[in-house]
Amino acid sequence: MEPFVFQDLGRIEYTKALTIQTTAFEAILAAKARGEKCENKLFFCEHEPVITLGKNGLPSNLLISEKHLKDKGISFYPTNRGGDITYHGPGQITGYPVFDLETFGMGLRQYIETLEEIIIRLLDMYGIHGERLAGATGVWLDTQTARARKICAIGVRSSRFVTMHGFALNVSTDLRAFSLIHPCGFTDKGVTSLAMELNRAIDIEDVKIRLRKIFNEIFFRFFFKR
Repeated sequence: MEPFVFQDLGRIEYTKALTIQTTAFEAILAAKARGEKCENKLFFCEHEPVITLGKNGLPSNLLISEKHLKDKGISFYPTNRGGDITYHGPGQITGYPVFDLETFGMGLRQYIETLEEIIIRLLDMYGIHGERLAGATGVWLDTQTARARKICAIGVRSSRFVTMHGFALNVSTDLRAFSLIHPCGFTDKGVTSLAMELNRAIDIEDVKIRLRKIFNEIFFRFFFKR
């Protein structure tokens, strides 16, 4: 038994995935307003190449014009999540938990820390030590060195303790796209992926299976300890 309904959307355009998760988000809000039980949902997908800008992000963190971006086959989309600017594309697992946090007895800060913990546990399975970086949401490597680099970005939106948006884990992502932006607004830190860190090909489907299992274990525990 999983404490959420899981769906893998496969490879999908950003706007189509946004419509799907927004529909789920609004359905949970409507159910809560009626005092009814709601169905938490977890979506995984890989996006067609797109750069998204969070609601508090700086447009200047996009380093080329939208026209030149389009010429490279990359879309641009301002969105309503937290965080700054990031890239989504093939080889990256983008996860959208559309959860009513009240069903898990947690607040937003604990939820974000839980997302980070899930990714840290996943990385440990591959022999990689993931870390948190003070003042910077997401999961990082080598945070105490000049080589600090992000492997997973996190940006969420919440209303009445219902969440949408989520995380983007670089598995075998083409990292060259990040050179077109100041990733997450940082100018002095890099980005990386599982494939780059391990210097070998990674089966993204295997990563999805492991990631879903960790999600289930952690949120199952919260669901039944309320």
